[in-house]
Amino acid sequence: MSEFAIQAHDLVKVFRARWSGREVRAVDGISFTVEPGTTFGLLGPNGAGKTTCVKTLLSAVHPTSGHATVFGHDSRDMAARLPIGYLPENHRFPTYFTGAGMLDLYGSLSGMDSAARRRRIPELLELVGLEKWGDVRLGKYSKGMLQRVGLAQAILHEPRLLILDEPTDGVDPVGRIHIREILQGLEAKGTTIFINSHQLAEVEIFCRDVAILHKGKVALAGRVKDLTGNRGWRLVAAGVPEPLRAELAGDAPGPEGTVRFAFPDLAAANAALDRLRAAGAVIHSLTETTSTLEEVFVRTVKPQERTAA
Repeated sequence: MSEFAIQAHDLVKVFRARWSGREVRAVDGISFTVEPGTTFGLLGPNGAGKTTCVKTLLSAVHPTSGHATVFGHDSRDMAARLPIGYLPENHRFPTYFTGAGMLDLYGSLSGMDSAARRRRIPELLELVGLEKWGDVRLGKYSKGMLQRVGLAQAILHEPRLLILDEPTDGVDPVGRIHIREILQGLEAKGTTIFINSHQLAEVEIFCRDVAILHKGKVALAGRVKDLTGNRGWRLVAAGVPEPLRAELAGDAPGPEGTVRFAFPDLAAANAALDRLRAAGAVIHSLTETTSTLEEVFVRTVKPQERTAA
């Protein structure tokens, strides 16, 4: 596409400790792109550089070198911030505001006129399940309710790009499903969604693309379906003659005498299946094995941590 929602080119951010003068590279040459209308997950362990990267996109932090663009505008320009909706982690709204009052204030700050705010605020309170709480002060909201009204704040001005930092933090399972449905509705309308999260199961369900940061660098990036794709095939059979079990490197017999076999591809699995049937074995299952995003994440980060140690 000619215009990316986000482009980051060799971002570097160096912080200097005030007292010791020691330099810390929070971000060390990060590059990635996010296409318009897609969902993108930014992952990484604590201290990997995720928050600094997000702050750079929002121009809350300026890079030491490199640059980022949002819909073709330099991230430091006002024009880059106008199409963004943002929900930070551990956000704090003044508790003396009502839900509707807080949304009215933030809508005004986003440049919405009063007529647009009057129309949108009731719609969004209903969308996030807080239509009966609009006149209640935020100090009486639960953590999950604050998270939902925070999401309403982020999408109030109908942004083209939505940046969410731990969007389901403190939300119960039913609430997480509700938030996911809201985001899927926005995605269907063409909103680009950028999620920074430790909830890998949620990211795997929702995001199309991900980048895994580690020690300020992009350690792995790609489409979720490619990163978690086929790792081989597992065959389970019973009544397997011992010599054939040993030859095919099957596990020791388990419940009901079943034996598990692992094969790198379908052709090898089918060849083994034919031999097992010919030997009188009973086939219980033949299934494709894949990785979860959490397994991909751990494989990506753990070896580097051991090397650094």
